[in-house]
Amino acid sequence: MIDQRLIPLSALQHYAYCPRQCALIHIEQAWGENWLTAQGQLLHQRVDSGEPETRRGIRYERGVAVCAPKLGLTGKLDLIEIDLSSGICSPVEYKRGKPKIDNWDRIQLCAQVLCLEEMLDCQIPHAALWYWQTRHREAINLTATIREETLQVIAQVKDLFNANITPKAMFDKKCNACSLIDQCNPQLSSNDKTSLYIKKLYNLNEPDYEKTTK
Repeated sequence: MIDQRLIPLSALQHYAYCPRQCALIHIEQAWGENWLTAQGQLLHQRVDSGEPETRRGIRYERGVAVCAPKLGLTGKLDLIEIDLSSGICSPVEYKRGKPKIDNWDRIQLCAQVLCLEEMLDCQIPHAALWYWQTRHREAINLTATIREETLQVIAQVKDLFNANITPKAMFDKKCNACSLIDQCNPQLSSNDKTSLYIKKLYNLNEPDYEKTTK
């Protein structure tokens, strides 16, 4: 039996943001630093270094490792809050920036919930995102819609890893904030016509080829 490759939780956020970014990081093992990623790493170091504690009936566990073989996921959660009276637990994911319209962060958070539900055989109705830039906590209801979207992204990342092929670059305004913009070079790569030129150059099925060789 071939060992299953578990998907890091972070890969889901990377894929939802940009499938090419996900492939560069998790297939090609590329990485780049900018001031955004540096701030994010510093934030998570501070969060993970905190000691477990109990306040007002809530137990706070930090840097919790999770593994969900059925889902094919693994990773580490920034914070889990456990209500000691009900036993209900919910993760809190810390992010450097601010709340987003797109679901990139919510998908990663929902995947954390799915991992906990598999591991603990429970139902978790809500979780939260905390944003450093705004000092704002966003409560997230784990609706059927976000759960289904998350499962779709998990399946898409599995397909990406199995294919082991990095998607073609497609330049977008969000590329400017990506730490891999120099490695990806999306403006150049997306306009690269080299493969098309070579295909035309060596296409032996062109109608005029037989005429030129006679």
